[in-house]
Amino acid sequence: MAYSISLQTYVRRRNGVPLGSPDSLKNMLTRSLGAGSFDAFWQYWNPIWGYYLSRYVMKPVNNVAPSWLAILCTFLVSGLLHDMAISLVKWEVTWLFTPWFGFLSLLVIAGKVNLIRYDSLAWPGRALINSSQVVAGFMLTRYLLAVLPQ
Repeated sequence: MAYSISLQTYVRRRNGVPLGSPDSLKNMLTRSLGAGSFDAFWQYWNPIWGYYLSRYVMKPVNNVAPSWLAILCTFLVSGLLHDMAISLVKWEVTWLFTPWFGFLSLLVIAGKVNLIRYDSLAWPGRALINSSQVVAGFMLTRYLLAVLPQ
């Protein structure tokens, strides 16, 4: 049986503060936006969601497939769950997060394959790069959804 850390330990490692701490959001934003790679951005972003995605999607897929495919599947599952939640609230099928997160996974994979890192930049530069990738993925998704036949 594989060793698994608790949610509380995982969140403390990612945020530097205990689960439920008033500094959790501030630390998550500071650490994720200031990450030195797009892959590292996602290690800090929403650690509670990341814990469950890692445990129930990333690790199981990574046990039977290459890591790039585990990354892609993890982002697609996350997007699908986001789309399902929005669809339930709106009572209409929503299709935004799955392709958007798919594009984001491609950026993560490309960054890992090409060893793209920007640790040497000051925090504002790292935050600009990380947030720009999220926004660029969103804009590309919106554009493609607008021009592709429904």
